[in-house]
Amino acid sequence: MPDRTPPRAWQRMLSGRRLDLLNPSPLDIEISDIAHGLARVARWNGQTLGPYAFSVAQHCLLVEALATAMKPRLARPIRMAALLHDAPEYVIGDLISPFKAAVGLDYKEFEFKLLEAIHVRFGVPAKLPKDMLALIKHADRIAAFFEATQLAGFDLAEARKYFGMPPKGVKHFAVVPLATAEAEAEFLARFSKLSA
Repeated sequence: MPDRTPPRAWQRMLSGRRLDLLNPSPLDIEISDIAHGLARVARWNGQTLGPYAFSVAQHCLLVEALATAMKPRLARPIRMAALLHDAPEYVIGDLISPFKAAVGLDYKEFEFKLLEAIHVRFGVPAKLPKDMLALIKHADRIAAFFEATQLAGFDLAEARKYFGMPPKGVKHFAVVPLATAEAEAEFLARFSKLSA
């Protein structure tokens, strides 16, 4: 009888690690691979103004900065969770929300499984408390508002409809797309500071 076991889905990383995509191990995750990948993944499917794409690495930096601005005494592991909130996209790319919904639950399960492995690798609780998840999601939506209005061609009414308005106490953040190497370096520098 032929073997019906599905083939393993491995991704070779530049660090030399091989990541099992269906059963990711924290031991196979390197921050250099995450930073490298996220700096090369474009937000908004690349449909943004400027000579460079606005990368997921920059988006993660913005979300962490916003979460910290909203809760200045935020514990370091939660700041790290905010920085890494979209880290699975170093492997799976940045699918826009409507497409994620169309792909279905299996996609989300895979994404969460990889995020949990990333959290374990870098000393973040695998599952965050609901209030901290809500804070990061709120910061994510504020970041999307700033990105949409400054880079993706949304007017204020359209951005307000999809993302809500930033709270009154949150200062305006300018979003400027960086070259890939700069975005990668900034992501690694912030990770290093939060890891210290």
